[in-house]
Amino acid sequence: MTRRGAGIKPTLPGLPQFVLPRRLSRPAAFWSVAVLLVLMLAASGVPSPLYRVYQEEFGFSSGVLTTIFGIYAFALLASLLVVGALSDHVGRRPVLVVAFLLEAVAMVLFLVSDGVGWLLAARVVQGLATGALTSTLGAALLDLQHRDRPLGAFINSASPGLGLSLGAGGAGLLVQFVPSPTDWVFAVLTVVFVLASAGTLLLLPESSPRLPGAVASLRPQVHVPPAHRRAFLVALPCLLATWALGGLYASLGPSLLSDVFGLDNHLAGGLLILALNGTGVFGSMALRGSAPERALVVGALVFAAGVGGTVAALFAGSVTSLFVAAVVTGFGFGAAFLGAVATITAGVASGHRAGLLASIFVVGYLAFSLPAIAAGIAASVIGLERTAEIYGVAVIVLALSAAAGLVLHGRRSADRAPEAGEDARALAA
Repeated sequence: MTRRGAGIKPTLPGLPQFVLPRRLSRPAAFWSVAVLLVLMLAASGVPSPLYRVYQEEFGFSSGVLTTIFGIYAFALLASLLVVGALSDHVGRRPVLVVAFLLEAVAMVLFLVSDGVGWLLAARVVQGLATGALTSTLGAALLDLQHRDRPLGAFINSASPGLGLSLGAGGAGLLVQFVPSPTDWVFAVLTVVFVLASAGTLLLLPESSPRLPGAVASLRPQVHVPPAHRRAFLVALPCLLATWALGGLYASLGPSLLSDVFGLDNHLAGGLLILALNGTGVFGSMALRGSAPERALVVGALVFAAGVGGTVAALFAGSVTSLFVAAVVTGFGFGAAFLGAVATITAGVASGHRAGLLASIFVVGYLAFSLPAIAAGIAASVIGLERTAEIYGVAVIVLALSAAAGLVLHGRRSADRAPEAGEDARALAA
């Protein structure tokens, strides 16, 4: 017999009753996190086509431009080093809720910017938010992925290219065709990130166990578990090469079109970034079914060929060749980065996922920022065209060394396998 009133929540007459929405299912949560990751990375790519607008409006040099670009990367690095592994200890949702609100604050700072100081402040806040979101959203994808269809590494590798290209391409279109483009883009993004924070709080399920050591995890560190260190070192030159070129395009790509090729068109600057980053998605997709090591080697070789085409386009003064080379380079970028992420994160335990992904992106954003800042300084001394040529040759050397190192590593592993088999047979005898 059922007790009277069982299962009925008491209510107060005249007051509205609020029912919390149900959490998303695991597949829905996975794809929601993927969309949020792309959206956040798109927001990080929005300022790139706007740098020329701000440069004309506020009257600063290429050195100041790359400083604004670089300070974002340094803030992002600091965030990755300090809170990159925090969600392994306190859960994914608390970190995401706070970081999305911080991203909204950055959009407001962009919205009210009227000088270099405001731009620097906006980029610092955005960098802090992006660092926390990059590692936490990436780890959540690994948590939520289906065991039979592990798409986490693929989306983590494809999302930077997709997000940055959508952000840069969309901002380039707005700059070219819409009055007051900065007001439009940053007002909309402010609302979007506030809604993302609320949606995470109300709808997203927690996907990670809470491990002890939250306070200790705030000590700045690069956390690579011992089992993954060899793979990390093998993939390191590839990470450096691909992200260093991405930094050059994001910071000085539009200026390169204007100063070297005489193409002073904001849309063209956004399309150049899109040509590199957008085709990275197709590179990731094309090699998604391959072994991680093969994707890394093939991607590094295609990437090196594309950068060689970029250097040749600079010598020839052909803007068409520059865009074609950017497409080839981007394809290689996507394949190589997929191979690097899949190689490094294979079999990583749930309590180490955010920390390991943070370490990958620490290396990536160091390569993204420091060489680009150096290029901005060098451009004022030897010229932008010569700087880009030297930069390209250095990146080619890194990419080829990554491919050669992985091939040699594979051969050594193959040579050791028969020896191990002989040792086992000897012991059995």
